[in-house]
Amino acid sequence: MNSSFHLGLIGYPLEHSLSPKLHIAALKACGLQGDYSLFPIHPDDKQGLKDILNHVRAGEMQGLNVTIPHKQNVISLLDELTDTSISIGAVNTIYMRDNKLTGHNTDAQGFLTDLKRFLTTVTQRHRDLLNKNVLVLGAGGSAHAVVYALLNGGWNVTIAARRIEQAEQLLTSFPNYELHITHSTNLRLSTFDLLVNTTPLGMSPNIDQSPLPANLSLPSNTLIYDLVYNPRETKLVKDARAKGLFATNGFGMLIEQAALSFEIWAGHNPPREIMLSSIS
Repeated sequence: MNSSFHLGLIGYPLEHSLSPKLHIAALKACGLQGDYSLFPIHPDDKQGLKDILNHVRAGEMQGLNVTIPHKQNVISLLDELTDTSISIGAVNTIYMRDNKLTGHNTDAQGFLTDLKRFLTTVTQRHRDLLNKNVLVLGAGGSAHAVVYALLNGGWNVTIAARRIEQAEQLLTSFPNYELHITHSTNLRLSTFDLLVNTTPLGMSPNIDQSPLPANLSLPSNTLIYDLVYNPRETKLVKDARAKGLFATNGFGMLIEQAALSFEIWAGHNPPREIMLSSIS
């Protein structure tokens, strides 16, 4: 076991990242020494990516997280991918295993774990999800992880996107499942038990935006999960709660995916409540 863990995040830009606070809190809670650094690498700087990855290869770092725009960029530079990261087509966690630089993805499991927490809260208040029909807004990188998680969780998934070709490309990643596509301007929300927003619409500083068209009203029985967590209450979540609906943001997913990465690197399962308190 390492006496000191050197961890970090590669992406661009990174100045607003909460990852250092989360992982430093996890290290302290588990009684471990270490640090967590930010490595802002420009999208075109392939050599910069290689240099950072070589620190992990050499044992100088125990692990890296990966965020936009490098979740796909790193794939060709790795020795091995886990089945999960292959299915999602993106990597958010890098580590050495059996002398191989390995890419994994904890976003899907992080989302699914937090979704189950959310649904447990809801069902305790007499809400059944008999049909498990879900509408996913967006077809970008985050949608791949969310759709993977939902399909594995037994949900009937429909993808709504402004760019239908992007949604069709997402479908090809899951050839063994039945997925449906609709245009984001042609939504009928009443047929869905759950709506998941994977788009950045509503994210700070554009806090007055919603991924739903202005003329579209939320049904009284739909649950809302917005991956956006900055601001803590997006317009989508605020509008849903104003109608008395159950709604949550992506804060829990952020913590879960970080904790899952940390467990891979350090071999310790960090307490979520301490990680949460570090960024609250």
